[in-house]
Amino acid sequence: MGTGAEQGSPADILVVLGGGIGLVAAVVLFIRFGATPLLDLMSRSPELLVIFAVGWAAGLAATADAIGLGKELGGLLAGMSLASTQYRDAINSRLSSLRDFLLLFFFIHLGASLSLNSLGGQIVPAVFLSLFVLIGNPLIVLAIMGALGYRKRTGFLAGLTVAQISEFSLIFMAMGLSLGHVTQEALGLVTLVGLVTIAASVYMITWSHRLYGIFEPCLGMFERRMPYREIDTDTAPTANHDFVVFGLGRYGSRIGQRLQELGHHPLGVDFDPEAVASWRRLGLHAEYGDATDPDFLAHLDLKHVRAVVSAVPRERGPLTEADPQLALLHGLKSAGYRGKVFLSVGTMADTDDLMRRGASVILRPFDDAGDYAVRQLVGAS
Repeated sequence: MGTGAEQGSPADILVVLGGGIGLVAAVVLFIRFGATPLLDLMSRSPELLVIFAVGWAAGLAATADAIGLGKELGGLLAGMSLASTQYRDAINSRLSSLRDFLLLFFFIHLGASLSLNSLGGQIVPAVFLSLFVLIGNPLIVLAIMGALGYRKRTGFLAGLTVAQISEFSLIFMAMGLSLGHVTQEALGLVTLVGLVTIAASVYMITWSHRLYGIFEPCLGMFERRMPYREIDTDTAPTANHDFVVFGLGRYGSRIGQRLQELGHHPLGVDFDPEAVASWRRLGLHAEYGDATDPDFLAHLDLKHVRAVVSAVPRERGPLTEADPQLALLHGLKSAGYRGKVFLSVGTMADTDDLMRRGASVILRPFDDAGDYAVRQLVGAS
């Protein structure tokens, strides 16, 4: 730091600033040149991959702490560098248990350091700040995404995912408290806002589709006349297709290929851009879209479509309660479609419910595959 340099002196600031720039530059170079080839070697052993990820995070955390940036920022940089590689999902899945275990101790430490006496005077500001986060954050995201050319539904659903302050806010506040930059009252206020917004946003995300249905009439101001970001210029007119297949996984892709082999013209629809690209590589027409989005279904030209086939699994996602099969039935009915609807299910228990709600035919991929395998086995014996 230099002889006689005091804490917070210009010399200290220059050292921290220079060290931070150097560390970021080193991480950028690692991402650009070293991450992929190094992890290619490490990935040959799952255990070695995990050990390297933990060691890399600990090393960057220690380096950042040594130059005055803090262990938290070093760990963040380590995570960003590993997330830039194709092995991020494998690393994340193997470290998730360790992450959750260590996160538990952070919250225990944070809760033990809080003074409950200071929370009583923070209720009123916590209410206002919580309302700003729960309402203001989604509106800000909705406005930004609308200006960027996304539809109001996309902006609304994306906005709900940021209607909370994360635990990282608590980490920064705890670090600020340890350095003497914030007071215990400020930490208590942020913690209280975090508890309220995290708890409330869970239910907002879970019921996101129902909330969108309630607020949809008021959201038109956030959408451009032409939401060009979600207009797929590579798709062919749907009037040329006699079947529409939702869900372009293995089952849906096979249905589409067989229909094309029989001389039909199926249109595939999926929410996964990679699945859409895979369909197009097979020479099939595909469009990016969501089976649970009534606005998307409304813009499809379904007058000449003989049947709609859903190969989307009937399971609720981790962030929403929307049943894709029921949402598709409702959206097709609202769009005025009167043709046949074929829905795939995983169990027989789903059959009666879907038939009552308007399904024409129920497809049972696992049962049908099992029946076909038995016929092959019996025929071969």
